[in-house]
Amino acid sequence: MKSIYQFFKELFKEIFNVTSTLFRIMIPIIIAIKVVEELGGIVILSEWLSPIMESVGLPKEVGLVWATTLLINIYAGLIVLINSDVPLTVAQASVLGSMMLLAHSLPIEGAIAKKAGVSWLATLSVRVGGSLVLAWLLNLSYQYGDLLNYSATVLWQPEVSGDISYFTWAIEQLKNFAVIFMVISVLLLLLKILKVLGVEKLMAILLRPFLRLLGISKDATNLTIIGITLGLSFGGGLLINEAKQGHISARDVFTAIMLLNLLHSLIEDTLLIMLIGADFNTIFWGRLVFSVLVVASISHVIKRINPSICERYFYRDVSHSPRQA
Repeated sequence: MKSIYQFFKELFKEIFNVTSTLFRIMIPIIIAIKVVEELGGIVILSEWLSPIMESVGLPKEVGLVWATTLLINIYAGLIVLINSDVPLTVAQASVLGSMMLLAHSLPIEGAIAKKAGVSWLATLSVRVGGSLVLAWLLNLSYQYGDLLNYSATVLWQPEVSGDISYFTWAIEQLKNFAVIFMVISVLLLLLKILKVLGVEKLMAILLRPFLRLLGISKDATNLTIIGITLGLSFGGGLLINEAKQGHISARDVFTAIMLLNLLHSLIEDTLLIMLIGADFNTIFWGRLVFSVLVVASISHVIKRINPSICERYFYRDVSHSPRQA
């Protein structure tokens, strides 16, 4: 009876630590983004991005789509794209979709990575830089082989509510926070059960060769898998908790976050981008292979850089950081 009590006591403590950390990050950033959006900041950013869009074979009008995606999320970017009536080929939809998959929700997800000890420089470099490199490679391949050069079929027509009041917006955010709380609670319960049953160790053994290639330790295995399948907010939030407790080294957290920066919500986000007519092989397998190669390269290089330089520019140990009240 006492062991069961201890089990749930530790579970509730972890749930509180993870969700409170995430919410302290997300709430002020969501409010700040709303202010920026209302002041026209997204439109200004889209104008800056227009030349970049043209350089990877996309119409300059989709600069607003990527700007919205970068600051808010993929859903918001897709709504802007669908309501802009800009015709795209499957190749262009695949290029744009790949950019959206690699670089989105940067203020929130970058702040989560920062809380785990990963610098903004590292996060923005791998996400924005990686998305541009992948887009350039894809565009070059499509042009060279004259591939997927036919009209994309959009399968999603969202219902845009006419009520855009601040009250409605606030209610939607509260609903999102409630969902996040429930998902994290279930995840943490599942992780503790897996640990008790020994499944966690079995997964670490099975994935060890793949993780060794990427430089990710077995201690970060389950949390990385959660992030890949469900999203950086969930996997990153759990990594923050483990990093603060000193269960995972700063370098391992960095490598895991680098992978999650490029490869998270693998199922949901892929399905979303397919709704605009993007090629599945490009946005799933292309993204997967690109992410693995990039992170394996980063892991290989980071091991050869002086630790003091890494801690100054790329990551820091948060295990001894004072907890916020």
